[in-house]
Amino acid sequence: MAFTGLRAFAVLAALAISSNAAPAGEVDTRALCPDGVNRVNNLQCCRFIPVRDALIDEIFEGSCGENAHSTVRIAFHDAIGFSTRGGKGGGADGSMIAFQDTELAFPANAGIDEIVGDLQPFADAHGVSYGDIIQFGSSVALSLCPGAPLVQTFVGRKNATAAAPDGTVPDPFNPVTQILARMADAGFSAPEVIALLASHSIAAQDEIEPDIARSPFDSTPDQFDPQVFLEVLLKGTVLPSNLGPGQGEVLSPMEGEFRLESDAAFARDSRTACTWQSFITNQALMARNFAAAMAKLGLLGQNSRNLVDCTEIIPRAKPATRTAAIIPAGKTRGDIQAACAATALPALATAPGPATTVAPVPEQ
Repeated sequence: MAFTGLRAFAVLAALAISSNAAPAGEVDTRALCPDGVNRVNNLQCCRFIPVRDALIDEIFEGSCGENAHSTVRIAFHDAIGFSTRGGKGGGADGSMIAFQDTELAFPANAGIDEIVGDLQPFADAHGVSYGDIIQFGSSVALSLCPGAPLVQTFVGRKNATAAAPDGTVPDPFNPVTQILARMADAGFSAPEVIALLASHSIAAQDEIEPDIARSPFDSTPDQFDPQVFLEVLLKGTVLPSNLGPGQGEVLSPMEGEFRLESDAAFARDSRTACTWQSFITNQALMARNFAAAMAKLGLLGQNSRNLVDCTEIIPRAKPATRTAAIIPAGKTRGDIQAACAATALPALATAPGPATTVAPVPEQ
């Protein structure tokens, strides 16, 4: 699924611009890669440069589309099979691919089979471990989504030796208390859970309601922006499917938009509502907290002293179009169900024009 012509040129140019080159007038003393072009702090990162470029070209087709979204999703699902108390999976070890016959049968992993089918042969062809292709791939995928932060990215994981058990990935119909307990077992606080949910700004559903596959969670799924944190607080009025609601789905505020039951609950729960609201007008805070939580996620079950930091070869994403969410056209401030008792809802602009409707994420 390679892209060509102007699209390829634009992506390659973006990579060149975003590379970690020495400032003008300074001598770059980093090690020169065997290609004679790139320089890095650790020569082990050199072999991941063509992996990065091929991911952008062959897997993501140069866009923040379905495959990029799915790679960020599998990064969470693979790594969260972990417990600080032991007795669960190996964390960010690629077991989702290595033991796919087991883990893809778990209901919470529905829909991940397609990206596994893309990443496994890709990793094999490039001689990269499954844990690395998932976590490194997630960081590269995020670089294609405007507004997404640079996530600290390590490589050098060994392949998984066992499957993660069922029940480690939270389901969208689980109560908030149950999800927070599962995430705490993996070492994440409630604010970190909400930070990880910033990934829903570029996400869509496929399996809860298959007849409306690729229906996104907010109106700007190609942007890593705060829009999802506002839109989940809007009053639910419609179901995007005539067959719903599916398990884990609740009413959405707009035609074509999908709302997860767990997102709606987190946005209104007293333990998490203020963190949720804090991102609505602060894209920088949302991105910074997400980057920290994702970096932590990518090291679950790993010892960073045994890995190599190759963050420097991850491209930088373009800035987000919006640094604060806006009320969608057709909605008013009165449609927002603010739930943070400690802080008033900030002032928000309203989009002009006819009522907003949401289109599915394009197929790749």
